[in-house]
Amino acid sequence: MDISQAIQKLKERPGFKDNVGMVLIHNGVVRNWSRKDHQEVCALEVTPDLNKIEAIRQEYMKSEGIYEIIVEAKSGTFQPGDDLLFIIVAGDVRENIKPVLSDLLDRIKSEAITKKEIFV
Repeated sequence: MDISQAIQKLKERPGFKDNVGMVLIHNGVVRNWSRKDHQEVCALEVTPDLNKIEAIRQEYMKSEGIYEIIVEAKSGTFQPGDDLLFIIVAGDVRENIKPVLSDLLDRIKSEAITKKEIFV
């Protein structure tokens, strides 16, 4: 995903100017170390459940002040530094947007993405 292009397309949608005062972005990348024990990681296999991600996204779209949520979760084998997960949350004010991005991210990571680290 090209974040700048995605935001520009979002800004061109009807109602954007009337409903959006904040856009928050998550750009998840592959670390070169394991969260468990900091062992060096050379690759990461990722399998997102796209149907589950969409169901979670739809749930959060009903939250107060939310204009749009865009999620792109990549599947495959990735190297440290590669992009894995993009989330864009656009809405009215930060008090509504910040918790949605945080909760949405946590739920997607815990409920809809399977990862396998490949060690050096």
